[in-house]
Amino acid sequence: MRQELLAAARLQVRIPMPGAVESLNVAAAAAVCLFETVRRRSL
Repeated sequence: MRQELLAAARLQVRIPMPGAVESLNVAAAAAVCLFETVRRRSL
């Protein structure tokens, strides 16, 4: 990643992915993050 983008970001998020998966598209990554946020709030 470009250092300028990392420096401008307020938050960095990582989604652990087992195996040889290279990446998620933005929509899939957003869905995973939203799901986890809702799951944690309902505990």
